[in-house]
Amino acid sequence: RPPMPHRRYFAWRPHPWHGLPVGEDPPRLVNAFIEITPFDLVKYEIHKPTGYLRVDRPQRTSSTPPMLYGFVPRTHCGPRVAALCPDAPRADDDPLDICVLSERPINRSEILLEATVVGGLQMIDGDEADDKLVAVLATDPVWAGCTDIAELPRTLVDRLAHYFTTYKLEPGQPPRSVIRSIYGHEHAFEVVTAAAADYLQAFGTPAPSPPPAW
Repeated sequence: RPPMPHRRYFAWRPHPWHGLPVGEDPPRLVNAFIEITPFDLVKYEIHKPTGYLRVDRPQRTSSTPPMLYGFVPRTHCGPRVAALCPDAPRADDDPLDICVLSERPINRSEILLEATVVGGLQMIDGDEADDKLVAVLATDPVWAGCTDIAELPRTLVDRLAHYFTTYKLEPGQPPRSVIRSIYGHEHAFEVVTAAAADYLQAFGTPAPSPPPAW
């Protein structure tokens, strides 16, 4: 049946990394595709060829992500992102990771939400820049007014940093992930802009126009 003339929509499910726009007003307001929730004891990640979630591994330690964890569509951590992290010779060649705080628990993944970027963790995994943006759910009645990571409880940020320094930890082995710094929204905006530019360089296509609201 032909679509109604006043409606436009995707005729099929777009690839979460390549087929969705960065966001409504980047670098401040971005889309986040959620791969893992704070309730998950298994680490899921996007299967790049198909766009479906795949099981990566069970969480190696008892810690779980304290926030929703996913990535920003149409971003790529390449040379521009690496240049913002002086101690890393390269970036991890993945979409830009994002952690989103919500006052109400969201217990399902593979969802899309709108997030306000407030800061980030400058993480180095091995010798690769692997930034983790920190954001709040844009429509959250408690956190929506937050504009910078300094406004979040320090305990939440410390939990997030602890998770990322231990989630790949193996008994008897030194940690491979190091948090170099915690930065506010201004540097986070630079990271988003760099990752969007790296995406264009790597894949050469502009972001699609999102369908309008019905």
